[in-house]
Amino acid sequence: MNKKWYPYILIGLLLAVLIIVKIVKKEPLFNNPSTTTTTKDPASVNRDRGFDRRISYLKYSEHAKCRMKCRKITQVEVEQIMKEGKINYNKSDLQNARCPRYAVEGITRDDQRVRIVYAQCNESTTVVTVIDLETDYECHCPGDDDKYDNKR
Repeated sequence: MNKKWYPYILIGLLLAVLIIVKIVKKEPLFNNPSTTTTTKDPASVNRDRGFDRRISYLKYSEHAKCRMKCRKITQVEVEQIMKEGKINYNKSDLQNARCPRYAVEGITRDDQRVRIVYAQCNESTTVVTVIDLETDYECHCPGDDDKYDNKR
């Protein structure tokens, strides 16, 4: 065998060992920074620079769960709107004393036009309520009060 092939064989063996190690540890071969999220220490994350669209911090209030069930909006759709929706600053409350509230609007995969209100605190983001902007569903959820109607 010719000596010029030794470096190529060595590189091939090292690559094979790397792949075997990754498979045994069940890690992805390549890290994609756009899909990688870290939730090691939520307290160390500064989320005061606008709306954080990472779903790894997402929680649901009882009111939001009730509204989602009543309006047939799934968690997948809530996460989709969080990632891709447009913030309606006229309906948002960024000066809320507890946590800024972002009203995010978009169209779900089954063509519902919705507004979802997220309360973004440092440790988590809570879905406060879910509103269908076109269909008026009859819901009887905790915290319902007509004087705070946020529909339009």
